Amino acid sequence: MDYSRRGTGASSNRQSPAPRDLASPRYDSKTRITKPARPADSKASNSKAKYLTQDEQSRQWVADEDKFVLKQSKKKADIRVREGRATPIDHLTFNLRYIDPERDVFDDSDADIAIEVIHPISRIDNLALDQLTQLESDITSYLVLEENATNLRYWRALQTLCKDRIAKLDPRGHEGRVVSSVASDIDRILSPKTYAQLEALEKQIRAKLQSDEDIDADYWGQLLSSLLVWKAKATLNEIFDNITEQRNKELVARGSQGQDGSAQKTSRDASGGGNELVKKSDDLTSASATGNEDVSQATKALYDREAARGVSENEEIFTAEEAVPSGSKPQWTDKYRARKPRYFNRVQMGYEWNKYNQTHYDHDNPPPKVVQGYKFNIFYPELIDKTKAPTFKIIREHGRKRGESFAAAGEEDTCLIRFIAGPPYEDIAFRIVDREWDYSAKRERGFRSSFDKVREVFFSFLFPFLSL
Repeated sequence: MDYSRRGTGASSNRQSPAPRDLASPRYDSKTRITKPARPADSKASNSKAKYLTQDEQSRQWVADEDKFVLKQSKKKADIRVREGRATPIDHLTFNLRYIDPERDVFDDSDADIAIEVIHPISRIDNLALDQLTQLESDITSYLVLEENATNLRYWRALQTLCKDRIAKLDPRGHEGRVVSSVASDIDRILSPKTYAQLEALEKQIRAKLQSDEDIDADYWGQLLSSLLVWKAKATLNEIFDNITEQRNKELVARGSQGQDGSAQKTSRDASGGGNELVKKSDDLTSASATGNEDVSQATKALYDREAARGVSENEEIFTAEEAVPSGSKPQWTDKYRARKPRYFNRVQMGYEWNKYNQTHYDHDNPPPKVVQGYKFNIFYPELIDKTKAPTFKIIREHGRKRGESFAAAGEEDTCLIRFIAGPPYEDIAFRIVDREWDYSAKRERGFRSSFDKVREVFFSFLFPFLSL
């Protein structure tokens, strides 16, 4: 047998592999690569995601545009206030600069702190009908753009107050019959209530109006309307107090620059009786603005000039204003609108080195400061009769005479100093320590009394042991 031929024949029976395309990739079962399946709705999902992103971007663009418009409106209002050509909405906008978290400090001016901040209720009460109508429209614009919660409360309260004033001044008389008959009674009920009490009362009134009880709907409806006005006033009082507080802090921070640490100490009275008479530097402004406060430009200029002088190291701002003792109403009030004069007063503080203090204290550990004098600056730029200078007098209560003391041990007697001027200014009074005055002509510590649109009364007390 031919083994070579048989072997060849056996191998010829086997199948030969199929011819392979040399350009195709080589197959290898150990290196297989799989591709993840594509979702069926992939195209729709991507399109939806892209649409939502564009929608959000559009909303963001509109929001940014509103912020820009609002910021520019506030900036323009500030400029008009600084230049003395402000409208009512500009003044109301300027008030918010002290509590607005979105305010840009780079837009502020150094002179802004000296610009008077008037209570918004006083602003609205002194506007005519056409001014109120324009103001209501301007407030609506701010309500559309504003996002800050406190600012929105401020503008909504102003809008409520503005609408109420328009209704009262409108000659067509939109108010109902109830207003003329019981308006004064309603105001007497609501005026002493706090914001929380007004909110609770509002819920009760709304529940009564929605009930099936047989009630006088006109009366309860008017009561609700008046309540909303008083709520708006309470809101504005709260916000304005915050504005005044922040402004005072800025005044204190600015007034304290350049002074040493001794000027930062808290002033106290050695006997404990002077604490009520001296307000600290955070009370730089006078009492909150009322409806009859003098807001003339002439008064503002005098006030700004005096405030620019600041206070020295041994002085504090003095605002211990007291109610003027009641008396007969001046006859000129029928002819002139009474104004409350503005003022910028200072109290002089220092150490009294009596025997007790010399024994228990030294210059490194000084005694509490005591009141050593006062500097009063009362502004009367628009007196009707300029030939008569305003005067002042001292009022001692409860029949006490000069030199007598009714104070308890460790306390000091106090009295009122009352400034009296003619029309159109009301009298104004302050509570001071009742001690003997130094009437000498000393430059720093002597007595001074003069008037040239500003009633200046400077005096110091006589002390046996005195050191500033």
